Amino acid sequence: MDEEIKDVEKLMIIKQEIQNLKPFLTLASDKIIEEDVSKYPIFVMHKQEVALGIPLIDKEKHLGRWSINVSSLEEFAVKKLIVDKKIDEFRETYKNPKTHFCVFVLSDMGAQFLFIPRKA
Repeated sequence: MDEEIKDVEKLMIIKQEIQNLKPFLTLASDKIIEEDVSKYPIFVMHKQEVALGIPLIDKEKHLGRWSINVSSLEEFAVKKLIVDKKIDEFRETYKNPKTHFCVFVLSDMGAQFLFIPRKA
């Protein structure tokens, strides 16, 4: 039970960090969609260096705990992070990017997708 409580606390911290960065994420998400880069933007939250997406927010420069890169379903598919037979399932699960951010979190809890509402 204690492990579950710690995981919930960590998720709350992640959500709070995203709240503080919403203007950056909103701008990036809208631009990706408007410029037809992808209909499925994905934000990659990480503390270590990752070779995924384009750096958007550097934790050192923004004095945060997380860095965020912006990626897409297409990159995840090319890099086999989402296998071909699961792409349609992911699209069905993916929430409207006008109302939610899709965040792929790399943490000590593992890797997981979160869909965070744009509005509080």
